[in-house]
Amino acid sequence: MARRLAVLGVGLIGGSLARALRRAEAVGEIVGCGRDPAHLARAVELGVVDRAETDPAAAVAGADLVVLAVPLGAMRAVLAAAAPALAADAVVTDVGSAKASVIADARAVFGRIPRWFVPGHPIAGTERSGVEAAFAELFEDHRVLLTPVAETDPAAVERVRRMWEAAGAVVETMEVAHHDAVLAATSHLPHMLAYALVDALARLEGHEEIFRYAAGGFRDFTRIASSDPVMWHDICLANREALLGMLRRFQADLARLADAVEAGDGETLLATFRRAKAARDAHVLGRGGG
Repeated sequence: MARRLAVLGVGLIGGSLARALRRAEAVGEIVGCGRDPAHLARAVELGVVDRAETDPAAAVAGADLVVLAVPLGAMRAVLAAAAPALAADAVVTDVGSAKASVIADARAVFGRIPRWFVPGHPIAGTERSGVEAAFAELFEDHRVLLTPVAETDPAAVERVRRMWEAAGAVVETMEVAHHDAVLAATSHLPHMLAYALVDALARLEGHEEIFRYAAGGFRDFTRIASSDPVMWHDICLANREALLGMLRRFQADLARLADAVEAGDGETLLATFRRAKAARDAHVLGRGGG
């Protein structure tokens, strides 16, 4: 599929994709890129990449497939650094959780959206980060959303589709604004809530005892608060308009529940809980997630 793959950002997602494609024998050489030489040396030692570069231009030189797996806040700078060395036949994609910001970055760097640029987002992950957390099975039976724009070459989209299918993913396409709205609701808002809850409890007097007696439900709900703070800082700012809409809506719903508790309105509480259980049982149980 690819004679040389360049992965810019060899963490959980970039490293897992490299492992998956190597396992599928869908790539020749894999070149990793990052800012930390020690981290890159570990990626080579683990066999995630064949060699590593700290310069994005050196990493993409000669690559026919390039994956941008850096935090959203670094996307524009990394793309600008890599741009002069991109091969004429290279297809470039990304794994960012917000797509409008990535498209704006590409337009800022190139003055337009290049035909070979295919925005994408794998709906997979864990709360762990770094190359040591990478594993080849991460994307199996998980969705990857591609968000091509009018300028994108269908042949480039097909190439990225085949890459993700080789990694075991189910690939779909989606319009950019719709993607960002859906992910604000299903991923970005839950992360905000988990971070906010843990932070609120950690600032309470006697919080050590609160955490000592936290049960499984608390651990399940707050697991994602162990995710990379820098990555989620970037995601929340990059998708702030869609996320803010969901936050405001959730604030209103939470206020309604607070009013019900204050009024002893068990009917409202029970109706809410039943609707939530029915919705989750119908749409979430049995699915892989990330």
